Amino acid sequence: MTDTMLAARMHNVAEEMRLEQVPRPVPGLGEVRVRVHAVNIVPNLSNILQNWTTWFPEDPLPTLPATFGLDPAGVVEEVGEGVIGWEVGDRVYVNPGRYCLACEACRDGDLINCSSYAFAGYFGFTPTSIELLDRYPGGLAEQMLAPAYALVRLPDNLDFNTAARFGYLGTMYSALKKADARPGKSILVNGISGTLGLSAALLAPAMGLTTLYGTARNHGLLKTVADLVPGRIHTHSLLDGPVDTWIKEQTNGRGVDIYVDALGPGAEHETFREGMRSLRRGGVCVDIGAMMGELAIDIHHLMDQQLKLLGSAWSTARECQEMADMVAAGTLDLSPLEHHVFPLQDVNNAINGIADRNGGFSNYIVSPLPASQ
Repeated sequence: MTDTMLAARMHNVAEEMRLEQVPRPVPGLGEVRVRVHAVNIVPNLSNILQNWTTWFPEDPLPTLPATFGLDPAGVVEEVGEGVIGWEVGDRVYVNPGRYCLACEACRDGDLINCSSYAFAGYFGFTPTSIELLDRYPGGLAEQMLAPAYALVRLPDNLDFNTAARFGYLGTMYSALKKADARPGKSILVNGISGTLGLSAALLAPAMGLTTLYGTARNHGLLKTVADLVPGRIHTHSLLDGPVDTWIKEQTNGRGVDIYVDALGPGAEHETFREGMRSLRRGGVCVDIGAMMGELAIDIHHLMDQQLKLLGSAWSTARECQEMADMVAAGTLDLSPLEHHVFPLQDVNNAINGIADRNGGFSNYIVSPLPASQ
């Protein structure tokens, strides 16, 4: 094996990625090297590459030039010193969450709130994220370095292209768990036909969710979503009137137990507020969509009705393992995803082409594998 590998790297913000030979990573203590088979191209990646330093300068990018690629899946190729429980040949998804293991939150076991928390191959959440971002480049390369704590074991019935979607699936899964979603609870998802929102429809049977309400704009996509679990998913187009009016009609004025907002940057703030007004007394709102800007909320209503408003940024490797185990058990069916696979050489086309996706059903994948594999 040579000492170099092919990687796609961005040298300057808003420039296309360049294919370059870079040093092949060598795993250190507690690390593994993964041969990358698939990387999910998330809809927000274009925003990260084009606008991030202007929109969110407090959330740093890795030092440029850098290899991006948030959601990789592949095979363990080399195991570093001190790694227990993982072997060469293991099929894995690599959760991009990186943490320092030394700060107060990490010592308390609250890893996702690490003071240096970072998304490998994406961005960091604090100024001290840079070291983790630079230590662990993303998956748009033939091989990648990963801490063993980030690995998720894949069952034989879960292919790499589908596993590479676990980041956005896990984001919804973690949000639903935080809100105590379970049988008997009613749930509203704004943006249910998108990459994030569709995850709720896919997870509904596995989690035993009995009543799921979803909104979006496209009537055709909404029908396709509702048909995934007939009789349990009810949909409404934002073109047909306010969300809260529809929900009150659907629930005889009661409202829903849980509201998850999966609308992304650029979405209208009023749609979020309509979702908040759709909650019953004591309801929970979880935001995962990264809507931008300062949002006016009726705090008095929130207090009087004892509502909860939570932010949820990602999922843990443990939560992703739970989803993999659901797939193994046959309770989580991800077959509705439509895979669009590009070679690493076409990475820029993959990033630009995602704008034409079939809502959340399209799963855009870059595969660094040679064409013969």
